[in-house]
Amino acid sequence: MNTIRAVTLADLGWNDDFEKEFTPCRREGWIPARLVRDNKIAYGALTIIDGKIEEFEMVIMSGKVYHDAETDAELPAVGDWVALDVGDKNKDTVIRSRLRRRTCFSRKQAGQSTEEQVIAANVDVVVVVTDPGPDFSERRMERYFAVIGRSGAKAVVLVNKADLYPAGQSEQAAQAIRALNADADVLVTSVEKRKGLRPLRGYFKKGVSVAVVGSSGVGKSALVNCLLGDDWQWTDEVNEVTGKGRHTTTARELLILDRGGIIIDNPGIKEIQMWTDETTLRERFADVEALARQCRFHDCKHGRDAGCAIRAAVENGALDAQRYEGFLRLDDEIQELCRRRKKRQMTVERRDKRERKVKARNREDRQEHERDLRPRA
Repeated sequence: MNTIRAVTLADLGWNDDFEKEFTPCRREGWIPARLVRDNKIAYGALTIIDGKIEEFEMVIMSGKVYHDAETDAELPAVGDWVALDVGDKNKDTVIRSRLRRRTCFSRKQAGQSTEEQVIAANVDVVVVVTDPGPDFSERRMERYFAVIGRSGAKAVVLVNKADLYPAGQSEQAAQAIRALNADADVLVTSVEKRKGLRPLRGYFKKGVSVAVVGSSGVGKSALVNCLLGDDWQWTDEVNEVTGKGRHTTTARELLILDRGGIIIDNPGIKEIQMWTDETTLRERFADVEALARQCRFHDCKHGRDAGCAIRAAVENGALDAQRYEGFLRLDDEIQELCRRRKKRQMTVERRDKRERKVKARNREDRQEHERDLRPRA
């Protein structure tokens, strides 16, 4: 006779550190839950009750959690663990606290914003899906590796749709990606034909959270369907001209696999704008940094300066010119982001200082007015 194993919070990614941090919340009568959905108005959350997964479809954020967040990135996001104050038919279920994140996979918000956008919280593995055709870009992969490196998650890349391209083209793309990041696992796959996926299944273990990202049409939804074992998401045919499928994932969502493991599925990402720091960038381009240390002058601009080791490496083919140009673009983006964030911080500080002066002046005016109203002896 088969017995059904009781599910625990560990199946959702809970650990001893979360348990220790949650102790004061238990005294309040709140329960731990993990956010699985964010529709900008309310959240979806999962918890374990009596050995079974229970879902709260409409969870709202408390005013305290909202006001305590200094930036939007500090607000609860998909993948976060939170303390829930469970309601009933007359009372909302409310997020009272967000626990500290183990990891945070994020990028800069699109456009001129200087804000961080959290793609997924508490992620162990980030799977980037691409193809060896129109979607393939070494420069985009460098960006992915930079933001994944900062998050603390493991990087895995699928060169998908291998059934649609010559084997040599798929393997050439995989080798180019491996050259960018020796720590990343790169797999050549065909989700449609169910080929090359066996190593990927090894990442999906009890409590392990895997975020799946990539451009629209590269097979992310088909991959999620395959891992879940059914047509959980609607997928469409590929356009013969562009090689792209129709956009199928419309919202970020956390899903639990029956055999263990957690998927965080994401809509197609059009651009990876940098949200990282200079140290992480240097680590991702260690080969460029090593060459820079060989330049004759420590303040070499790597242009026409005499004794520039980087220029020499580009000229003799030891360093790919496009890789170096990609490094310069990323470095410029990070420096520009830092400049704009500093400018924004200065603006906020000036505004706060002005508001404090206005409040102080208004307080003095009220006090003076009250003194004028007092009866004189």
